[in-house]
Amino acid sequence: MLIGYVSNERYMAVADAALEFQRGGVTACLVRSGPRGAVHADLEPGEYHVTLARDGYGPKNVTMRVDPAATHKPYQFRLLSDALMGYVWPRWARSGERGEFRVHSVEPYRLTLWRYGLEKEQVRLLGWFDEHGPRATMQITPDGDYTQTGVMWNKIGHGSPHHTQLAVAPERSGLYYFHAEAESGAFFAFPWVVAPAAPSAKLAVLASTNSWNAYNNFGGRSNYVNTAGLPPEPIVNARQDMLRYQKGAFHEWTFPDEAYPPLSFDRPEPHNFSAPETHITDPIRGRMQCGLAPTEWRFLGWLERERFAYDLYADHHLHTGGLPLDQYKALAISVHPEYWSRKMYERVKEWVFQRGGRLIYLGGNGLNCEIEFLDNGAMRCKTQLLGSPGSLSHTDPADPSKVYDSRFARSVESEANLLGVVTTDSGIMTAAPYRVIDASHWVFAGTGLRNGDLFGLANQNERCHGGASGHETDKRSANSPAACELLAKGTNPEEGGAEIVFHAPDPAAGSAVFSVGSINWVASLWVDDAVSRITANVVRRFLQ
Repeated sequence: MLIGYVSNERYMAVADAALEFQRGGVTACLVRSGPRGAVHADLEPGEYHVTLARDGYGPKNVTMRVDPAATHKPYQFRLLSDALMGYVWPRWARSGERGEFRVHSVEPYRLTLWRYGLEKEQVRLLGWFDEHGPRATMQITPDGDYTQTGVMWNKIGHGSPHHTQLAVAPERSGLYYFHAEAESGAFFAFPWVVAPAAPSAKLAVLASTNSWNAYNNFGGRSNYVNTAGLPPEPIVNARQDMLRYQKGAFHEWTFPDEAYPPLSFDRPEPHNFSAPETHITDPIRGRMQCGLAPTEWRFLGWLERERFAYDLYADHHLHTGGLPLDQYKALAISVHPEYWSRKMYERVKEWVFQRGGRLIYLGGNGLNCEIEFLDNGAMRCKTQLLGSPGSLSHTDPADPSKVYDSRFARSVESEANLLGVVTTDSGIMTAAPYRVIDASHWVFAGTGLRNGDLFGLANQNERCHGGASGHETDKRSANSPAACELLAKGTNPEEGGAEIVFHAPDPAAGSAVFSVGSINWVASLWVDDAVSRITANVVRRFLQ
């Protein structure tokens, strides 16, 4: 009978894994997994102690029940590759708080803490980590779909008061990375957002930690891969087996919101990796890094170069009220802040529209999908995309008169009410310069630009290079404020260029919103003088 399947941390089938089933200390069966990871064995019903082993993966023991009843579902055995990886828990902290570093390594490793600002600065050596037993720093993952519950590392065989793996968040707020270096030369880095114990600057910056999690497919699921849940069988060939490739990238986004299981923050984030030799002025390598933490680092380092002090926060801080907006002159969000909770949006909109807050939006496809924070350290995305599954259209097929700007517009309201712009299909995955439309506006002061001039001709992204307007681009909609001023527009094909806009909901109170509508903008800060000068003009004026 089919007992179950064996898969790795990407939910890829693991063939030729050895499994020994024991009851009462007696071996009942010894089998190997097939090419699809399938495990077949003739076993009596009941509970078994199972040992799994496969070269290149960490062996482990589990207890599972064999039940041949019609309701029996194949058991999902999960193995973890012999690779260096890790994360910190919680993913964010305040200065002085402690975080637990959870590292998986099959050999001794050295751990250091670094701050990523204008330069990568080593803060402290945390030490060498190993144990007396063989491969004792090796972690294991739970069986089943742990993308919903987390990997829960350091839970088995850890916890000695003499060996608890804790680090104290530094006094200075910012983006920090743990650097793990193994004896063999293997390297892994993982981020930690450290917020201030109390506000110390006029500018607050929000790290897009929700987006980092939505794109994280560790365990086999993200909001883009197996979105509606792990399939019944592990993946053998992605192009043949996955809905994303068989039916289109947005096919799974046509399901009702309740069809999408949670995504835990309690997982490593390989897509936020930063190589140790990378300098802030270097090209941004990788498909995912251009929209996540490695590019947000470029903005933080640029702020320090321009001598703008800032306090960094995680999305969850804003959601819970841990980011005291009224103690800041301005809030900056950057790169790709796509996933926001309703509470995050309401807090910022109220601050801007009613209390003179100033919002700087230096990203693209922002606030596009509502998420809910769950009590178990996970979030749930309200992902359903109405209309054609092949595009970002949002026309309700049951009522064509209902047209939404975005998923966020469907569940909350159009983000254009706050940002002035929303993302559209046009211009996606292209890059181009902007063209000046209103050179008389103060944002262009000192640039020497005139109407019709191009700027933002290059960026650091290697995935979508060629200009500051690109990757994903936002434009005005019918829900944009009436007083929203168009200052420049990207020259992307099919009128797909990002629109730079400014609006002041309450000029008397000093409230203001500046939006660039492009993921690529921050990646141009270091390679285009006009992009840098415009951004500096906005930050300087908003902090007055």
